[in-house]
Amino acid sequence: MSWDQVTLLVLASFGCVTLLLTQISEVLSKLPPIIRAWRRVQDELRRSGHDRSVPDRTDPEEPTEEGGEAREAVEQREGG
Repeated sequence: MSWDQVTLLVLASFGCVTLLLTQISEVLSKLPPIIRAWRRVQDELRRSGHDRSVPDRTDPEEPTEEGGEAREAVEQREGG
């Protein structure tokens, strides 16, 4: 192994370590806002679960007759 290869190996190693540390610092700097956002989501979900002002509908909606509104408009125009 020559000195040229050793030098290139050292430079490549330091480059990889620098890149790794930079990426770790970026992830760690974004972590607190992500945690705060996640806590806000959890709080909203808890609040919406306890403060339900509109009850859930368990019965299905009544089926509507297809074209009913159009038929009523025609009947009104015809006078009947």
